[in-house]
Order: sequence, then C-alpha cells, then structure tokens
Amino acid sequence: MRAMRMHGPGQALQLDAVPVPVPGSGEVLVRVRYCGVCRTDLHILDGDLTPPGWPVTPGHEVIGDVAQLGPGVTGLREGQAVGVPWLAQTCGQCRFCVSARENLCAQARFTGFSQPGGYAEALIVSAAYCFPLPQGIDGPAAAPLLCAGLIGYRSLRLAGENLRCIGLYGFGAAAHLVAQIALARNLTVCAITRPGDCRSQQFARDLGCQWAGGTDQSPPWPLDAALIFAPAGELVPLALGHLERGGTVVCGGIHMSQIPPLDYADLWLERSIRSVANLTRQDGEELLGLAARLGLNPTVTVYPLVQANQALDDLRHGRFEGAAVLSMQ
Repeated sequence: MRAMRMHGPGQALQLDAVPVPVPGSGEVLVRVRYCGVCRTDLHILDGDLTPPGWPVTPGHEVIGDVAQLGPGVTGLREGQAVGVPWLAQTCGQCRFCVSARENLCAQARFTGFSQPGGYAEALIVSAAYCFPLPQGIDGPAAAPLLCAGLIGYRSLRLAGENLRCIGLYGFGAAAHLVAQIALARNLTVCAITRPGDCRSQQFARDLGCQWAGGTDQSPPWPLDAALIFAPAGELVPLALGHLERGGTVVCGGIHMSQIPPLDYADLWLERSIRSVANLTRQDGEELLGLAARLGLNPTVTVYPLVQANQALDDLRHGRFEGAAVLSMQ
C-alpha cells in the first residue's frame, strides 16, 4: 500500500510502498478514506516532538472503513465506517485510567506517533480506541473532528462553568469548530488572530463570532475563558490580561514556544492557566454525537495523499481556512 512517511526531522515526507498490516488480537484493519492534517504533524516534522522511532507515518484524524477484524473483536463489523483519533492505547489500570483520565496515562500510545497513522491507505487500530461514526458524520469534512474538534471540545469543557464570553486565539481548525459549539450555547465568541489577518477575521465573522481582531487589539469585553490554539507562548500573558475575574486560560496545543514572564497582578483574583492533554474516549463519543446533533460544519481543503508535503506547508503558512484533509481516492 502507499504511505507518506517521515524519515527524520526536517525531511520532506516520502511516498513509500509498505506491506498492508495484519490485525492482531483485539485490533482491526481500517481502510483509510480521509485523514486530517494536524499541527501536531508539523511539530513531529520540525523536531518539536520526538517519536519513539523513525520512519513515522503521521496522521491521527482518520475516516475509514473496517476492512478486517482481528481475533476477539466484537462490536464492530467489516465495512463499518469509523473514526480513528490520536489516542491509540492506554494501560487501563493506572490511577488515571481508572478515574476517567485515561488521557494522562503514562503508558499511552498515539496514532501517527507511537504507531503508524493515517497518511496511508490502511492502518491497524485497537478496536477499543476507534469510534463508530454516527449517521451524518462522514466524508472529508468529518476528519478534523477526530482531533481539532476533540481538542476544541475538551478545551471548552475545561474552561469551566458560567461562561458568557470566550476568546479563541489562533482561528484555525480547532477554533473554527469550537466556535460553532460555543455559539450554539449562546456564548459570545471573540476570535483573535495575527495582526492584519483580515481573511481569518472575516472567516470568524462569517461563522457568527461577535468580534474578530488581531493580537494588537483588545477584545471589547472581558473574557471568562481564553482558549489558545496557536503554539505561541507569548499569547499566554496576553490572554491572561484579557480575562475577567475568575477566568481561565486554556492552552490547547501539544507544543508551545517559551512562555514569557507573567505579571502576578494579571493572575490575581483567581484567574488560572491550564493545559489540555490528548483526549478520552468519552470526549470522542460526546463530540461526535454533538457534531451530529448540531450539524457542525468543518471547513476543509482536500489534497491527494501524494500532496501531503504541500498540505503541511500550506498549514504552516496559513494558506487555507479551517483544516486540510488528505484523500486516498
């Protein structure tokens, strides 16, 4: 089968011919139809994240069909449409796993990082860690839900209760999806982009955000929560300064540049900073059901598999709105 693989940090992905894998006990073979392109893939390529070994087949926003069941698999059937997320396996026994915090398991494995991902025509998945897709969730637009949507959803949930106004810093794949969820909850949403990024600001307004501006501007209302999806540490003290009393800054990325020194006066009055790590299967089930009920509408740009390098470069330079998705067709 074809796979676009990374052979080392900083090296362009190569189109390789690799054997079709065979599912073992508790696993399924998924034929990939679409795979989203995530900023985490860029962090692996750039050396910000070090995988267990090279080469790496990236990709963890997979939409595909079950092609083969391994021994002992129940609850799935051949031909069934499924989604494959970042979280690929956990120990199931540590204190985090048994307290509904499997996203923090120290033994966790990750799709497209610890094991081959979706920049390929097929991949092996633990049957317990893939999601049957609800009716209406399918096609290339469904792929970003498997990470961008999940991280946005978890970030909003960890922002706390009693929210009225939120700010989204970095209006890309995750932000444009969580904005739709927040707006459906009648929250006021502010989109904060790079200065002068009029295209992204207009995109945010078109989705219904009540205000959009650059980081050189201040939102017109105090924020109960600031969700940061751009990997820029300098946004943390900036967002902190925009918070209402008791507000929360949530950092939704897996990697961020150095955070500058903070002024304690900005943290005072029970403001807080927290990060979001990975996802749980409960997050996935909830988000996919919510996406079907709300009719979440991801904006995607589709590339053929062999143009994965171009998709990553376009992501790096912000050449599209929403998310990029690779197609195996």
